[in-house]
Amino acid sequence: MARADSIYVCQSCGSTHSKWAGRCSDCGEWNTLVEETPSAPLGTQASAAKRRSKSARLELVDLGAETPETPRLISGIAELDRVAGGGLVPGSAILVGGDPGIGKSTLLLQLMAQVAGADTKAIYISGEEAIDQVRRRAKRLGLADSPVALASETSLNDILDGLKAEKPDIVVIDSIQTLWSDQLAAAPGTVAQVRACAQELVRFAKKRNCTMILVGHVTKDGQIAGPRVVEHMVDAVLYFEGERSHQFRILRAVKNRFGPTDEIGVFEMGDKGLGEVANPSSLFLDGRGEANPGAVVFAGMEGTRPVLSEIQALVAPAAFGTPRRAVVGWDSGRLAMVLAVLEARCGFNISNRDIFLNVAGGLKIAEPAADLAVAAAIVSSALDVALPGKGVVYGEISLSGDIRPVGRSDSRLKEAAKLGFTEAIAPAACADDTAPIKVRGLATALELVQTLNALAGE
Repeated sequence: MARADSIYVCQSCGSTHSKWAGRCSDCGEWNTLVEETPSAPLGTQASAAKRRSKSARLELVDLGAETPETPRLISGIAELDRVAGGGLVPGSAILVGGDPGIGKSTLLLQLMAQVAGADTKAIYISGEEAIDQVRRRAKRLGLADSPVALASETSLNDILDGLKAEKPDIVVIDSIQTLWSDQLAAAPGTVAQVRACAQELVRFAKKRNCTMILVGHVTKDGQIAGPRVVEHMVDAVLYFEGERSHQFRILRAVKNRFGPTDEIGVFEMGDKGLGEVANPSSLFLDGRGEANPGAVVFAGMEGTRPVLSEIQALVAPAAFGTPRRAVVGWDSGRLAMVLAVLEARCGFNISNRDIFLNVAGGLKIAEPAADLAVAAAIVSSALDVALPGKGVVYGEISLSGDIRPVGRSDSRLKEAAKLGFTEAIAPAACADDTAPIKVRGLATALELVQTLNALAGE
């Protein structure tokens, strides 16, 4: 029997249970229930006293009243401002997540050094590193002379007292999982502590009109650790991703109340920290040599920016009874759909062969317009025929085998022309005589297979 003064909290979804169980009944995760001692939420004692001292009154305003637009804080890092929607909004709370060692602290330290000045007070609080460690990183990045105030603290009460006295314009907390409050008996990093500390910091940001940036750890699945309610509290959730073996990093917005959620910012890791990449297409295609079977350049869109990347496929004889399907950088379920269309609608049988698909450079693509590029790469590898080296491919494939048009076709073609490409394989609806490069319009996936068969017979 569980003690009356104990509850069990799921470390994945934050739900509470009266007794321990091997599996959480709400989210279905195994071995995530941890015993905690319930306590009053932060601030309830003070707020209760205020309610007793004076009557509460709800202030109502007119929906159509004019509200002056708050000027955004321009960080000076164009890629970060693009993802944030044009700059940082005062009074907003931003959650930044990413794998360990990916460069979150480096990016945020560069951000604070850019914005800190006579008119902007910036405070960087680290709960994971000592002040000397942060100073050494700043010296290595050439930021030692920046007027950024540093602190190393994990006590939430001490942090809030210091921030109230200093009245900063922007604050970085690295990281939210290291903070703890003495009003909770739970250990730092648990669901209760993360939720309560995040709530107090967001409340401070809203009341003091201060931009609050919280750094969050990620799980092995790439999601920000802790309760999902933290992502609902903040105004924006940014993921900093990339492969350690590659020099570039991608800042991607998955939630943004003040801007679009499909923008990305591209950075390149160097000796002096993270540098901005103004033309990501040239970076992703860097080192691309002669045209090879199975290699296709995909003209994609990331937000409002066209990005060209290389999709590679390898179709090989199956070594065992069950053929393998290995995918890196794309949705494996969508690959299964493309393969089914090629077999059912085009008569292209590769069900007994291993298929390996990779997006070069570690980029992750979620756009449906990559269907045609993936199909072209697979057919090209299976037939051992290379597509034109100066050509790009894009288009969405339906289950009927039709190739559907995609948006922003003109931007894709202009980006391809700027990088020296001369032709494109695209949906028939995108074929236009006014296009900057030659467009070969296809109506069905069968036409793609026939086109590559013709190239193989030459």
